Amino acid sequence: MSAYYQLIHREIDAQGVVTARYQSTMNAQGAWNPNEQHMSPATGVICAELEQFFPRKNMRIGRISLDIYGLIALGEIEITTQIIRAGKTIELIESTMRGQGKTLVVAHTWRMMTSDTSAIVGLEDTVVESPEHMPIFDGIHQWRGQYTKTIEARSNSHRNGKGLVWLKTKVDMVEGQHASPFVRLVCMSDMANGVVPRQNRPFEWGFPNLDLQIHLYRMPQGEWLGIEAVQQYGSDGIGLSSSILHDIQGPFGRSEQILTLRPMQE
Repeated sequence: MSAYYQLIHREIDAQGVVTARYQSTMNAQGAWNPNEQHMSPATGVICAELEQFFPRKNMRIGRISLDIYGLIALGEIEITTQIIRAGKTIELIESTMRGQGKTLVVAHTWRMMTSDTSAIVGLEDTVVESPEHMPIFDGIHQWRGQYTKTIEARSNSHRNGKGLVWLKTKVDMVEGQHASPFVRLVCMSDMANGVVPRQNRPFEWGFPNLDLQIHLYRMPQGEWLGIEAVQQYGSDGIGLSSSILHDIQGPFGRSEQILTLRPMQE
């Protein structure tokens, strides 16, 4: 299977609400539980729906905020997408993923008006080394689950808790549909929580993320996603993974993930 999902059906009602049903494949299998979907392809299939949702030439996505309600079970899912705050310059879109009778993920996306601000462009995030001559980073494949096996990773700068890792996948998000750089790269940003864990294996503590917040000051391009990640653990059971996101042209945004720290079951 060369995709993470198969589209079953999509329909639009009279109010402009889009509902799409998908079947996940084993390529979407997660790392913490063999019966779950990884949040990366789940993010990607939501992004694929957002990309097709009544696009407007003078607007683009600036922020996606995804809240994870619980285990995202493998199998059939349904994504409902609708505008909950319309506007000429900004609009708020809500996407809800459901499966097995439960709400799994709720995403709120700001789509924003674009304009020419090249005269004042300025970034504090700096360009990092590109992946072409970096060695293969096999640490990503130490995670369980099929999803991580579909990812090529390269790095020459990483340690527990901090580092730069480049990721690429050749697997399409939806069978029969070529994934755009936005879908292909933004989906992999969830991998930030797993590329530079603060612990050596075998982990004594689990650290699943409850959300994924993505801010884009430009749209990504190409096939490689660079994750310049920092993972931090607090003293009261809560942690944070923070990342600067890069493509081969430079930085394009940032991501944050709040973590729940839990002792691993023996």
